[in-house]
Amino acid sequence: MTGIPAQEALRIVVAHGDPAARAALTALLSGHPALRIVAETADGPETWEAARHHHPDTILPDVHLPGLDIPQLAGLAPVLMLTHTEEPETAREALRRGASGYLVQEDFTAAQLVAAVREVKRGRTPLTPSVATLLAQANTERAYRAGTSPERLSQVQPPVAQSSYRSRFRLSRREAEIMDLIASGMNNQQIAATCFITEKTVKNHINRIFAKLHSTNRAEAAAKWRGTQPGSHQGGAEGR
Repeated sequence: MTGIPAQEALRIVVAHGDPAARAALTALLSGHPALRIVAETADGPETWEAARHHHPDTILPDVHLPGLDIPQLAGLAPVLMLTHTEEPETAREALRRGASGYLVQEDFTAAQLVAAVREVKRGRTPLTPSVATLLAQANTERAYRAGTSPERLSQVQPPVAQSSYRSRFRLSRREAEIMDLIASGMNNQQIAATCFITEKTVKNHINRIFAKLHSTNRAEAAAKWRGTQPGSHQGGAEGR
């Protein structure tokens, strides 16, 4: 993968309500040759106008930016949250509303930020390790308290799987959740971001799901999960 040419700096909008914090962040990022700050903004409406005018590669707002409207901004450019707030509920809500990633300041280097912006451009969901760990812990605790699988973070189609299907195919709650996401059309990368697990873990789950559903591919598994294809076939383990 060739990535982004060295001469093509990534165009960034920095959005923070605190002038001192905004200036410090801009000074830090401006020192990296792969980044170009095209605008600094102090609130949501100003950020939207700047994004509409400059067409940045990424918008970097603080999670507490006054007037922040993540869905509106995400319609113009990927939104990569850059904040000091690492509470899992705040991060979860930001991702649910359309943020492409969530980074905690002082938990990454400028080079790592450049890598994160490039990941966003490739459709991935970068998270700093502290946030990823907290979200995974919060999801697990929530699941145990509720006795159900963790709440999904993406706006996906309503679950197509019924409890009878889960019982019939002997899928675990997590496997049923992942099968719902497969049936909704998500790829492995999107499922990993939604469930806060690695793509390797997703593939392992899918291999087990395919074995239980006696399916060799996603379309066949989804058809059986929806109940539109009776019977079973000799299956294999496909993680993609």
